Amino acid sequence: MTRGRRLVVVWRVTEACDLDCAYCEFRRSRRGPRHSASAATALTFGRVLGEWQAATGREVLLSWLGGEPLRWGPVWAVSRELRQAHGLSLSVTTNGTELSQAGRRQQLVEDFAEVTLSVDGDAAAHEAVRGAGRHAALRAVIEDLRDRKAALGHGPVLRVNTVLRHSNLTALDALGSELAAWGVEELTFNALGGAPDDAYYAAEHLRPADLDWLAQHFDSLRAQLAAQGLRVRGSQRYVRRLEYTARGWRWPVADCAPGDRLWFVDEQARLSPCRFTSAEYGVPLAALTSLEALGEVPARLAAARRQRLTPACADCHSPQYFGKFALEGA
Repeated sequence: MTRGRRLVVVWRVTEACDLDCAYCEFRRSRRGPRHSASAATALTFGRVLGEWQAATGREVLLSWLGGEPLRWGPVWAVSRELRQAHGLSLSVTTNGTELSQAGRRQQLVEDFAEVTLSVDGDAAAHEAVRGAGRHAALRAVIEDLRDRKAALGHGPVLRVNTVLRHSNLTALDALGSELAAWGVEELTFNALGGAPDDAYYAAEHLRPADLDWLAQHFDSLRAQLAAQGLRVRGSQRYVRRLEYTARGWRWPVADCAPGDRLWFVDEQARLSPCRFTSAEYGVPLAALTSLEALGEVPARLAAARRQRLTPACADCHSPQYFGKFALEGA
């Protein structure tokens, strides 16, 4: 494992969500069981991560994901314990609906290194997906986080993630300008996902021409928004990955150095190289309770991958591998 580089541990702690976004696999109307992590497991694994961080000198960023992770009951107490007692940096990706209480916003500013909020466009675009009044409420949350961060003198990176669709793609510059005015510091993006037989996906998925447009304008868009104080993360390689998806092309990966810089943990407490490989390569957290075991994670994941290459690896969609969070233009 590479020394000195930050290790990002993304943990999907719950499949529960309070919104019903048409494109989301965890939307409220989805039928079937919803799984969540246990607080005891999170505290135990967090303690070992803290010990590993101290022993190796490598920063660990533990990032809560969902569903809606702030609907995971233990999130506030567990987060404070892991930061204060074990020195972990914390991140969360949230729709913001659980941040109506001032106390929760204050703890977010005090305890977290990064906060990513989901914004789907201007008020009309956002509320068409997430419900009436959601846009104004989210703006108020972000502006309050900005002000609390300024008052405290430090606080989390304020980031927005947006889902690119056929109807909102060319308004990305306008969205970025609006977010910069709110005090957002970074912008990331995904392409709309879904099944071809889904009516919403059929109408709104990105076409090859959309990705041609994005590739052509990406660097100038980044520069334009940087001048307004908003960093657009991503890379031309990431845009090409989205283009491959739009064209139905496969992108196999021979060696992703699994476990070197990213670990994904699902709500069933399985650690894998990414969210697409939990079933095949997942290692139970119960087997990772010592510094030695954590140190062996990359070799263990690489061995599992050599033994059996999953269909997901024959057409990799892991956004981190393709540079979703890169700051360089290529």
